Amino acid sequence: MERIVNFNAILFPSDGRPPTIVQLMTSPMTLPGHHASYINNPSRMPHPEVHMDYIAENLGSRAWKYQLVEALDCMNRKFANPYIIFYPVVSRDGLPFPINKTIRDIQGRGFHEQAAWRGNILIGKYRDNPFSSLMDASMADFPIIKNYLLTHGCPQVRLPTRVAPSHTYSE
Repeated sequence: MERIVNFNAILFPSDGRPPTIVQLMTSPMTLPGHHASYINNPSRMPHPEVHMDYIAENLGSRAWKYQLVEALDCMNRKFANPYIIFYPVVSRDGLPFPINKTIRDIQGRGFHEQAAWRGNILIGKYRDNPFSSLMDASMADFPIIKNYLLTHGCPQVRLPTRVAPSHTYSE
């Protein structure tokens, strides 16, 4: 029986509202070619799209990407419990997502539109593997996340362009 498991994550709404704790739903993920009996920690598929406005429907994980945050700049060691940042990449109407005002305000004068975080951003926390050992994040994680967002823009997203056929076939 498939079991839905939720983890606390921090939502950075794009409309400028303060960050809040939300439930990040996950479901079991089947790995092709693997026997379940050989997997100690079965992987789970997170569903951040539930919290992302204007995201394309019925694409599942293809509508979003993620960025791992294992350390802050100038740190000698990685975090014992790193972070995973989920961000939308495919909108419902094909237009760009709105710039995330909450993160833009955090970045202040360091904000650069070409590297702007867009849409609702969801940040989770994990132990060893982001898809098998998610754990609850809390507002106590906010200062670390804020520090990261202060100096890091969104990874460049290159979406496939639509190519129109050069000719049509008729019979």
